[in-house]
Amino acid sequence: MVQNPHNPQHPQPSDGAGSTQMFRAFVDEQPARDRASGRSGMRAGVVLGVVLGVLVLAAVGWLALS
Repeated sequence: MVQNPHNPQHPQPSDGAGSTQMFRAFVDEQPARDRASGRSGMRAGVVLGVVLGVLVLAAVGWLALS
């Protein structure tokens, strides 16, 4: 019988607690990463872009209907 290295005979059980701990560490790390990377400035830019886009669309619509 040929052994398949991708399909072990006795698979090891996964460590659910380990992945939960890694997820919690990732979630706890997010606010610090957001402050360090300056995402609030990026968010303000996105909001400003959306507002300007709506204003441009309103102006184009007004010109098309008049």
